[in-house]
Amino acid sequence: MRNRIKIKIYNIERKINILNTILLLEDDESIKRGITFILEKDGYQVFSCKSIKQAQTVFHQQDIELIICDITLPDGSGLDFVREVRRESSVHIIFLTALDQEVDQVMGYEAGADDYITKPFSLSVLKLKVSAYFKRQHETVQERIESGNICFYVKEMRVLAAGREISLTKNEWKMLRVFMEHPRQILSKNQLLEQLFDTEGDFVDENTIAVNIRRLREKIEPDSSKPEYIKNVRGIGYLWDKECRK
Repeated sequence: MRNRIKIKIYNIERKINILNTILLLEDDESIKRGITFILEKDGYQVFSCKSIKQAQTVFHQQDIELIICDITLPDGSGLDFVREVRRESSVHIIFLTALDQEVDQVMGYEAGADDYITKPFSLSVLKLKVSAYFKRQHETVQERIESGNICFYVKEMRVLAAGREISLTKNEWKMLRVFMEHPRQILSKNQLLEQLFDTEGDFVDENTIAVNIRRLREKIEPDSSKPEYIKNVRGIGYLWDKECRK
């Protein structure tokens, strides 16, 4: 008998958060541990750094969606790091600092910060700010996503492959959307199942994802036996292996 698994219920924020990446630049170890713990508990992927040099490496190696940055750091000022980031990215930035004078806040915003929290602060408040930002991002639906020869019209639920309109089932459409909204990110089988099934009591065969992947590949890949878009990551899951333009 095939193994069967039950899909658990997750609220919408949990399902969104599991894919969001955060860079935390903070040299105070206790604060860094506290922030990392509370955000990872909510399903975010947190890259914790204690120096600007370390943060620069992480920022250029990972697809970071939000930065939480202290100002006073052992190898320089967080203001300089943010100015550097702003020259190449519009990533959302929250400054986290013990400085509370108005001039410091002005300097933070002028450097490129989007938000500001003064120490001491409540972890719950920071958590709410992070959650609110990602919720707004999720609700801002892009009308079109392009990747290679694929053109995905989100609001119209219409997909073109090499200029030819293709017909997708509801699950194929949902799977394609989550892949194209999170390119170059490895998605586990469980993460994909959470996106496809969200009703209590639903039981699905453990091969459901593999079957949907195969059918989707047959519709969008030039050669489904040698996929260019949806790649297997052995023992982990799948990823959309092309850049996406919105």
